[in-house]
Amino acid sequence: MFGELNQTLLLFILAAIAVGGLAWVFVYPILSGERAVEKRTASVAQHQPAQRIVRGSQKTRREQVEESLKELEQKEQKNRRLSLSQRISQAGLTWSKRQYILVSAGFGIVAFLTVLGMGLGLLPALGLGFAASFGLPYWMLSWLKKRRENRFLDVFPDAVDVIVRGIKSGLPLADSLRMIAAEGQEPVKSEFKTILETQAIGIPLGEACQKLYERIPLPEANFFGIVISIQQKAGGNLSEALGNLSKVLRDRKKMKAKIQAMSMEAKASAAIIGSLPPAVMGLVWMSSPKYIELLWTHPTGQLMLLGSAVWMIIGCLVMKKMINFDF
Repeated sequence: MFGELNQTLLLFILAAIAVGGLAWVFVYPILSGERAVEKRTASVAQHQPAQRIVRGSQKTRREQVEESLKELEQKEQKNRRLSLSQRISQAGLTWSKRQYILVSAGFGIVAFLTVLGMGLGLLPALGLGFAASFGLPYWMLSWLKKRRENRFLDVFPDAVDVIVRGIKSGLPLADSLRMIAAEGQEPVKSEFKTILETQAIGIPLGEACQKLYERIPLPEANFFGIVISIQQKAGGNLSEALGNLSKVLRDRKKMKAKIQAMSMEAKASAAIIGSLPPAVMGLVWMSSPKYIELLWTHPTGQLMLLGSAVWMIIGCLVMKKMINFDF
């Protein structure tokens, strides 16, 4: 009898993990505001600056800047929807699509055989295998992408400062980029190597810097590509522009750290509130198993337990949205 109760409890835990994983992958981006941020970014990108009437054959600097921004916005619209290869590249992996599919299938098979070997039934094994094959690799790519972006933000302002000092000392922009590609820290080092390799095959330096945003989808990388592209087409004081960009990057980093510090109390409160019901249920089960075992032995208790788990997941997602600041 006790073994059957443990199997029922384990089955419920696995089902809750599978449902929670699928909700995290497919429902969380909607509730957390990530989709709304993408829509707002798309609406901003669709805004086209008003075209000025060119008087004479020679265009002004303002008109050249407007045309450069217009071209960048059009290319950003084309690359808005990411393919699987782009997601893998943004995560810093060198996998092919075939390798990603094989890894996903491996996760699903391992989860399926594990649950089936526990004797929990075919249906739970299929459900957890499906969640592991589709949800776990997707979450892994998102986690690796986020970690790589955070590392990039930590060292990117220093790399821009090195470029500014190199330009002020008389070095060409390409030589300053080679300094970062040779002595910088990852992932900035590999990204600048990619920029130089892209330029070596005949692509202009401004366009090569602009492609940095495709591999690192951050506003800071987009700012850098825009500054270099405009300077290559319209001219100007590049050291001053990059110096101002470095100041903006550091100010954004300070603001982000301040927002994280101010939201830590809310995050800690949400973690305590979210973990309290499972912790209390576990303590009650350890002290008085017969008192709480009706929740997973009686059909009404199972229904109540399933409803509580669903509402707990919804509540955690809502709390996550409340403390997730759009920066």
